[in-house]
Amino acid sequence: MKTENPKTINDFINQFPQDTQALLQKVRETIKAVAPEATETISYGIPTFQFHGNLVHFSGYAHHIGFYPGASSIREFAKDLSGYKTSKGTIQFPLDKPIPFDLVRRITEFRLAENLEKAKKK
Repeated sequence: MKTENPKTINDFINQFPQDTQALLQKVRETIKAVAPEATETISYGIPTFQFHGNLVHFSGYAHHIGFYPGASSIREFAKDLSGYKTSKGTIQFPLDKPIPFDLVRRITEFRLAENLEKAKKK
């Protein structure tokens, strides 16, 4: 599905089928609504938001959307994530089920607070 190394998040999203593009764009908008001052970039070959360090990453795949908020978020939201495949810092949202955008928002808020707290300590 992914072809070449995208330079922008738009380039990345445009590689996917229309239905997946719409979902990826909504994930992006959800993150931007929480962290409008975050910088958008491509890191590790996927869309990344940075604010006082990495905030969250996301990606598209054939059967799911990957959301990468880090290990602390997986621990903090373990109960909410019980219906999803997760690993240390990864969540998989299947494309055949509704994407929990409210959960994406809450996790992004949590990560924003974490990064702001770390920045204060520097």
